[in-house]
Amino acid sequence: MSGLDDAKDVILEAAVVVTDMQLTVLERLERVVFQSDETLAAMHPWCIEHHGESGLTQACRNGEPLEKVETDLLALLARHWPENEMAVLAGNSVGTDRRFLMRWMPRLGARLHYRVLDVSSFKIVFKERFGILFDKAEAHRAVADIDESIAELGHYLKHIRVEP
Repeated sequence: MSGLDDAKDVILEAAVVVTDMQLTVLERLERVVFQSDETLAAMHPWCIEHHGESGLTQACRNGEPLEKVETDLLALLARHWPENEMAVLAGNSVGTDRRFLMRWMPRLGARLHYRVLDVSSFKIVFKERFGILFDKAEAHRAVADIDESIAELGHYLKHIRVEP
């Protein structure tokens, strides 16, 4: 994202990683969204610095139209969820992601369940209650962040014991 305000900032890249309940990756897709130099220059200063360092800013100059990216992501969802089933958005602090999807990719947003799996909630409980931490690289690229969220959730889940 070019910032955190979905009313004025835009989506720079999007990714989906579909897993089963054991967190085994079934399919993944990542796309960079085209943005003009004017839009990229107007990004939040944090984004200018970090997306410049990661190469995302340059990649956006050669990205795909937002509508095509949304269509590609919808096609992936259709391969895993029937039209009458909603996909669950999961990851770290996904409330912001959801707002951006509802604003900028409304067809995709409409395919998402109202419930989310926010790994950040696990982070809070496991850190504060049990002192269990997860060391993150925080690459701030879509698919890398998703992969890291999957690994983080797996880290917390391995500490849960269920009695038969």
